[in-house]
Amino acid sequence: MTLSPSARWALRAVMALGLFFIYVPLLLVLVNSFNGDRTFGWPPHDFTTRWWTAAWNNGGARDALWTSVKAGLGATAIALVLGTMIAFAVQRYKFFGRDTVSLLVVLPIALPGIVTGIALDSAWRSVIAPLGLGKGLFSVVVGHATFCVVTVYNNVLARLRRSGVSFEEASADLGASPGQTFRYITFPMIRSALLAGGLLAFALSFDEIIVTTFTAGPGIQTLPIWIFNNLFRPNQAPVVNVVAAVLIVLSVLPVWLAQRVAGPEAGASRT
Repeated sequence: MTLSPSARWALRAVMALGLFFIYVPLLLVLVNSFNGDRTFGWPPHDFTTRWWTAAWNNGGARDALWTSVKAGLGATAIALVLGTMIAFAVQRYKFFGRDTVSLLVVLPIALPGIVTGIALDSAWRSVIAPLGLGKGLFSVVVGHATFCVVTVYNNVLARLRRSGVSFEEASADLGASPGQTFRYITFPMIRSALLAGGLLAFALSFDEIIVTTFTAGPGIQTLPIWIFNNLFRPNQAPVVNVVAAVLIVLSVLPVWLAQRVAGPEAGASRT
């Protein structure tokens, strides 16, 4: 479709306006993390790194960061295993209900986080808790994995559809065992898709707050939860800005790496 020059300029203006409203507030958070004024007066009269030192020495923030990392790694590991297995089942085999399985796997990432959180909370209290397993870090990992698996599934499925089965069939025809075929043919083909899906899954888990609120047990506090709990405490405001700035960087980096590794295949996002 060919657009007129005026239409192209209008689209560029709308895109620029949208990017402005998305990224300028993030830049303000980064700038305010170095703002020497405790009340964040604007424009800043001086810049300092003392808030970064205070954030580093804050035990609660460090513990929350480590909890977020553990939850993200756990959810990513589950997502890599389940997402890859489901992608292979859907792409490589024909069975009754295959499209339904694909829909059910993708659905959690489309549902509002509050709905997922309520559902997981009800399921845990009704089914898991009576078995003697209370809420804790494990429940957070399971909750995050429900939507992280989608990113791995989408990336691996797209790679399998694009690569086809000709190389694997040729390997089998040449006498390779299924294990050898997977090791030398299949895994190298999907390796970058696994990396991209894993990075996206970790990013989604790391900054999740709604599902975490419903699945975290007593004493479990991830970094986003810590930020939310300290957001309105006057003495903590500068430290919160620093932690938010770190969260921005740690969330953007995996997404950027995933885009570099897998390109358009790494485009899944949580709504």
